[in-house]
Amino acid sequence: MIEKLLQLAIERGASDLHLTVGRAPVLRLAGRLRTVNSPALTAEQTHKMMTEITSEAKQRELEECGSADFSYAYKGQGQFRVAVFKQKGVIGLVLRLIPSKVMTFEEIGLSDSIKSVISRPRGLFLVTGPTGCGKTTTLNTLIDYLNSNYDYHIVTIEDPIEFYHEHKKSLISQREVGTDVTGFAEGLRRAFRQDPDVILVGEMRDLETTRAALTAAETGHLVFGTLHTSGAASTIVRIIDQFPSEEQERIRIQLSVGLLGVVSQVLIPMTDGKGRVAAFEIMYLTSAIANLIRERKTNRINDEILKGRHKGMLTLDEHLFSLYTDGYIAREDMLEKAVNPQAILSKFAADT
Repeated sequence: MIEKLLQLAIERGASDLHLTVGRAPVLRLAGRLRTVNSPALTAEQTHKMMTEITSEAKQRELEECGSADFSYAYKGQGQFRVAVFKQKGVIGLVLRLIPSKVMTFEEIGLSDSIKSVISRPRGLFLVTGPTGCGKTTTLNTLIDYLNSNYDYHIVTIEDPIEFYHEHKKSLISQREVGTDVTGFAEGLRRAFRQDPDVILVGEMRDLETTRAALTAAETGHLVFGTLHTSGAASTIVRIIDQFPSEEQERIRIQLSVGLLGVVSQVLIPMTDGKGRVAAFEIMYLTSAIANLIRERKTNRINDEILKGRHKGMLTLDEHLFSLYTDGYIAREDMLEKAVNPQAILSKFAADT
């Protein structure tokens, strides 16, 4: 049964497959949940499907921790990121279909201006946004660009590994949390001894990992990371607020020197119903933004992003409005994702 459902997800172009007791299987298509026309699943069925795709080690983790995450390759046709978990004493599963190939800048709509920024030999570059917004896809596009164009040693620490990169011009070492390394912070510490040029941290989820990432960027490495934040300004505030108050001044200075840029993104259903499109906010560190970080004036960063259009910077609302006027997304979806919906409506009124 699990194979039929995975095949259906691939054929329908679903981003996710949800399997839960008491409900028929559910696909997420173009951002919307759609129920498969079949009977509701039983506890026995979800448990059997879990055991068919979950290793014994991950089954033990599920039993001990209540959940487990891993990758699952289906017959060479698709790679899935799997989350198995207990809910109400029974098993539930969510399987996310990973794109079969790394996408290009053009395919995900990402500005080429980023290429020159990530070509610098050191610093911290962040990709942020809510869960399921395509951060991993964007990160792997950036890594593939470096892999194809520079002779680097790239070390990634991921949970789980979703895209499997081949060695190109670079040498690439991918380490999976729980299999190759115990955690992100530990993986970062170990990476220092592996002669890396580039380090990717799948998620800067705690203070220890964030501290290690900042140190790596400060000591001559190019570091990529993700955070579940929306917008460049709030990302910077989130990083600073992770630290004790007596350290925050030093962290502001570190960021004002070592931060290369922030890409914040959301995914919006397309009007043709055939998929979703990414909207981006792009910020690069300039002397003006560095001063705002040091002077605790992050609320003014958006103004500087607007001034930096000629450098490739972009606010989220600008990109949303552009996608709407070009017919890619609906008005209600644009307003739902906007940081300042009223300002977009005012702009719309002025342009019409």
